[in-house]
Amino acid sequence: MVTSETPEAPVPLTALSRWYLYAIHGYFCEVMFTAAWEFVVNCNWKFPGVTSVWALFIYGTCILIVEQMYLKLRGRCPVLLRCIIYTLWTYLWEFGTGLLLRQFNACPWDYSEFRYNFKGLITAEYAVPWFCASFIVERLVIRKTLRLRFHEGPEDGWSNHQSDAGGGRGNGGTVGGGRRRERSRGMGNNSNGYLKAE
Repeated sequence: MVTSETPEAPVPLTALSRWYLYAIHGYFCEVMFTAAWEFVVNCNWKFPGVTSVWALFIYGTCILIVEQMYLKLRGRCPVLLRCIIYTLWTYLWEFGTGLLLRQFNACPWDYSEFRYNFKGLITAEYAVPWFCASFIVERLVIRKTLRLRFHEGPEDGWSNHQSDAGGGRGNGGTVGGGRRRERSRGMGNNSNGYLKAE
């Protein structure tokens, strides 16, 4: 018997989901930046990137707040002015979180060796990198993340996988139709629930 279900409209990611993506983005960029720095300064071909678990909270929360700034400012001021605001916020956030972590001897960065540092927690030498990072975060990370949607209807791969587990290929219904549509896109279900290319 063929049953037709009304597909539910995709819903935006929750704030927690977006925070997680932003945290992973910041974490990854920090590892890559420190690896590149190590190569430039010491010509280390091992590219050892370092960071701290605290970076997940710091970047995730910082970028989530930048996201809210973007939503408020995008129709009011040009992108370059927005990035200057993001950069100033980043300095304020870096100083505040660094000062807090330092009280517990847990601050993972120290800019004391930089000429234009302030209390070793922030440094003017990073103004251009933070500005460029702000531009990339708005244009490539925040705008794309805000477009992501959850879809929990009958066409998601996980629902088809669970239905396939009991009936196999030839049972018809929405499962067979779903599998045919997947195969028409060149995709099939793997035994672990992830889609794989055939």
